[in-house]
Amino acid sequence: MKTYIYARNITLTDGLKEAVENKLNRLDKYFNQPVEARATLSVTKMDQIFEVTIPFGSVLLRAEESSDDMYKSIDLVQDKLERQIRKYKTKIERKAGDSSVRFNDTAFVRDEEADDDSPKIVRTKKISMKPMSKEEAVLQMELLGHSFYVFEDTDGETSVVYKRKDGNYGLLEREEE
Repeated sequence: MKTYIYARNITLTDGLKEAVENKLNRLDKYFNQPVEARATLSVTKMDQIFEVTIPFGSVLLRAEESSDDMYKSIDLVQDKLERQIRKYKTKIERKAGDSSVRFNDTAFVRDEEADDDSPKIVRTKKISMKPMSKEEAVLQMELLGHSFYVFEDTDGETSVVYKRKDGNYGLLEREEE
């Protein structure tokens, strides 16, 4: 597995680099061909955050953990990635009827007909959008107790505000083409 390691607000020591590579190389047994992993180590105030992204076929495996110790975060991310991989592996095994599966490029391609246990849209809700400012949308979202809110901004464009893990807010706007 080819691993790209990035560090933010932390010095990348040889020990950290070796720990990341060792943990991620343990995932090689699940893949037939070489894959790339992007790992980011970062520090914010009291948290040591480790996140990994593995683009593979039509699936993006991603895990992020934060704790008070970077090595602990690395262990937690490896466990989380293995759970994700095992989940997809058992799903594929049930479809194929085989006792063992190693992933190749086609392993994660979705087969709509055979994917009976995949998430489905179970409810549709229509909303009326009145023009409002971003601040009003955040206030409305908080009043409703939701984690996101769709609204029409004062320019007539549809936007989304959402609550981030760090307690701040994010804004999604449509990109002009």
